[in-house]
Amino acid sequence: MKVAMYYRNDDVRLQEMPKPEISAGELLLKVLACGICGSDVMEWYRIKKAPLVLGHELSGEVAEVGKGVDGFRPGDRVVVTHHVACHGCHYCKQGRETVCGTMRETRFYPGGFSEFLRVPEMNVKNGTLRMPDGMSYDEGTFVEPLGCVIRGQRVADVKPGQTVLVLGSGITGLLHVQLAKAKGASKVIATDISEYRLSAAKKLGADHVLDAKQDVQASVMKLNGNRLADMVIVCTGAMPAFVQALRSVDRGGTILFFAPTDPDVQLPIKVEQLWKNCINLVTSYAADKRDLAEAMSMIRDKKIDVRGMITHRFGLGDAGKGFRIFSSGEGCIKVIIKPHG
Repeated sequence: MKVAMYYRNDDVRLQEMPKPEISAGELLLKVLACGICGSDVMEWYRIKKAPLVLGHELSGEVAEVGKGVDGFRPGDRVVVTHHVACHGCHYCKQGRETVCGTMRETRFYPGGFSEFLRVPEMNVKNGTLRMPDGMSYDEGTFVEPLGCVIRGQRVADVKPGQTVLVLGSGITGLLHVQLAKAKGASKVIATDISEYRLSAAKKLGADHVLDAKQDVQASVMKLNGNRLADMVIVCTGAMPAFVQALRSVDRGGTILFFAPTDPDVQLPIKVEQLWKNCINLVTSYAADKRDLAEAMSMIRDKKIDVRGMITHRFGLGDAGKGFRIFSSGEGCIKVIIKPHG
């Protein structure tokens, strides 16, 4: 079968590898759409594991069913996630499924940028969801990223009536904008350094958009009745955004660090100010099956506009072009690879 083999962001090659064989309890999936995620182009993280087949925001059709699998049959339209929790350990019982040790170990093979992939038994049980009628495969690629956003806003406790500041208007930032509006935020303000993405944020529901290079704190005060934001969501790994978050959150507010920095970056924090102003710092990683199910329902019910975020589609042979466009960040939002054309 054909795969898009990742070596680095500007070197993704069309190669051949054996079609996976499945065992009892497993599924063979025909991949029909897979989105490029921001984590796919975190070169500092990916290049040390290269070459490898990336891709985890995917949807497809069940091609083969292993012995003992209940609930799925060939031809079923599904979304499959690569990391799944065990739902039985201490962390899962505490509702912290995304720090479950099993979640860090599970993955499908070889990756979504391939014609077919093997879905291990654990992923079949805890990370495979049947797509509703009427949902396209392209829409299905948003289930995983939207699930992560849903979990993040639940952990951060986004509430109706809040002023929400979203720093960074890439894929996840735009999903955060839409979800915050759907949850009843009174005002959503989005930032970015790209006019293209700011325009997209405005179209997708942001009440105000700001150039991230300007004085964001002062602008938020002006737009929000001389008050800072109740909720600040950081959706970019750029250090200036983290500094802006600390300066732009109101007393009693919350900062959700949704995106990571490079591994060696340290954030200077004035603890006394956090303490005095009762600021909550929250992080969120990945999503669990319940988050994905909620994401699928929201997409099905058109509560979140995902179709309007798709800017590019490529076949496997042009996956390298897709990576270059996506990693440049210019003129694109959602890039989808279609392994079967």
